[in-house]
This record gives sequence, structure tokens and C-alpha cells, in this order.
Amino acid sequence: MDVDDLRRAVMSSRSVLASVRPDQMDDPTPCQSWKVRDLIEHMIDAPAFAAVVMETGDWRNHTGESADHTGGDYLAAYDAATARAISSFTADGALSKVVKLPFGDLPGTAYLNIATGDAFVHGWDLAKATGRSTDLDPELAEELIAAIRPLLPEQLRGPDGQAPFGPEVVVPEHAPAADRLAGFVGRRP
Repeated sequence: MDVDDLRRAVMSSRSVLASVRPDQMDDPTPCQSWKVRDLIEHMIDAPAFAAVVMETGDWRNHTGESADHTGGDYLAAYDAATARAISSFTADGALSKVVKLPFGDLPGTAYLNIATGDAFVHGWDLAKATGRSTDLDPELAEELIAAIRPLLPEQLRGPDGQAPFGPEVVVPEHAPAADRLAGFVGRRP
């Protein structure tokens, strides 16, 4: 994975976000503990968090404060947060430094993979929640499956809201790659 993959994930998810209507904010999502508004907030907060981590090297420098973006121009907020995250990953030496995250220290390249997967999968979640096509960037989805599969230990899987990933859902091989990725991280396509 490289920063161009993060850009592709961001653009894929942005295309879904751009079509969300205000009357969909309270609709359920594949993330059982989140409504559409919560998912959008995460899609904005996660790249803002990533930017702070990459800029400072330590997640504890993130204030944790978040605005209610769904009441305003959430597309502009997403654009600003993702642009800052992409910029932080492209800074000199960013991918070779080690950053502190709540679950351990990782090289910038590993965190880039996490940020890319997060951006893409939550775009899938939003597409599923709002009735859009989930057949998002098949080539990138295949790359993410290959990148995430060896890195996702069973101890990170569990019930929604209690673990970062749900139990793997078996999805037929002929299904779109984004649906297979979603199943791998615990979503039901």
C-alpha cells in the first residue's frame, strides 16, 4: 500500500458521502452501534486523528474533541480532514518513522495500511446503509484484502462495539471484491 491507495480509498468513500441525504442521518449502518450520522462523524474524525498521529508521532496528542459535522457541510469537513491526513502521510520521513497508537507502536507504513482500509471499508458501510452500490474500486478492494488478511489477528474480532472487527462473514468468491473485504472484516454484505 502507498499514499496513492489512501487517496483512492478517500475518493471512493467521498463519492458515496457526496450522495448522502440529510434525511438518512438516523438510518442504521452495518456497524450496529452506529447510525449514518455516527459513521460520517467517524469518517471525518479518523483521518483527523491519523493526521495528528503522523504529524506528532503520538496518538495522545489528539485532543479527542469532535464537532457535529453532520449538522453542517460534512463533505467539506471530510475533504479537509482527508487532505490533512494525506499530507501527513506524504511528509518527508513519515512512512519510515514509528508512531504510537493506542494498541502499540507501528511504522508509518503499517499505519498507512490501517488508515487506507478504514477509509475504504467505512465508505462501503455508508454505501450499504444508504442503498448505494457497494461495488467500490474492485482493484483497491483486492489489494486491501491481500494487505489486511495476514495482519488481522483473531483477538481483534468480537461483538460490535466491543472489538474493532466482527467475526469473519463468509462471502462467495464471485461477489464484488469490496463485499468480500467487508465480509472479512465482519460486515454482512
